[in-house]
Amino acid sequence: MINSGDTAWVLASSALVLLMTPGLAFFYGGMTRAKSTLNMMMMSFASLGVVSVLWVLFGYQLAFGDSGSEWYGALSFSGLSDSVNSLVANGAKYPIPVLAFAAFQLMFAVITPALISGAFAERIKFTGSMVFMALWLVIVYLPMAHMVWGAGGLMGAVSGAIPAFDFAGGTVVHINAAVAGLVGAYMVGKRVGYGREAMAPHSLTLTMVGASLLWVGWFGFNAGSNLEANGTAALAFMNTV
Repeated sequence: MINSGDTAWVLASSALVLLMTPGLAFFYGGMTRAKSTLNMMMMSFASLGVVSVLWVLFGYQLAFGDSGSEWYGALSFSGLSDSVNSLVANGAKYPIPVLAFAAFQLMFAVITPALISGAFAERIKFTGSMVFMALWLVIVYLPMAHMVWGAGGLMGAVSGAIPAFDFAGGTVVHINAAVAGLVGAYMVGKRVGYGREAMAPHSLTLTMVGASLLWVGWFGFNAGSNLEANGTAALAFMNTV
């Protein structure tokens, strides 16, 4: 039976994590030069659209569908239509609708490519960043999410061949994005004029606003990852403070 309290907490946490992506846009946008602010901010906002469409079409199933593979889930273009009234089954059953779980995980998938965009600041076109986000999501993020969080994944904490105890995205989101950002920054190279021109951030006030939104959203990011409104969620909430 679906637990309304747990469902409400996961949905509220999804909204909090969603807040982090525009917060990231402000955070990155304030640290660039004024002429690059709009491009920088739109990379984060556009991730909401690109990733959401791909997630609904096939992304969720590829990450969390049970295909029997350790590397990737089931490739299905169902558009989540077969998941409306289902319960979540991801190693253990949580008493929340699978759509609530899918929405929460979508917010993780949205912010991860947006995090990488900071490594390309002022050095990549908007259209190029959109192509990169779509390809990186399919080739890297979705298989990694399945390997760590999906049923039968290679790095599943319970039965994986290489157990990874990832409570709130330490592997799937943060390490994943950090490695991609490092490689991306190396490949695109330095900004034109770096070391010869002043490249001071144009608005650290905007960056502070973004940092504040990220902090607020982090309560949903961490405490919501428990998927239940209980003592463990409260512990994660307090640790986030």
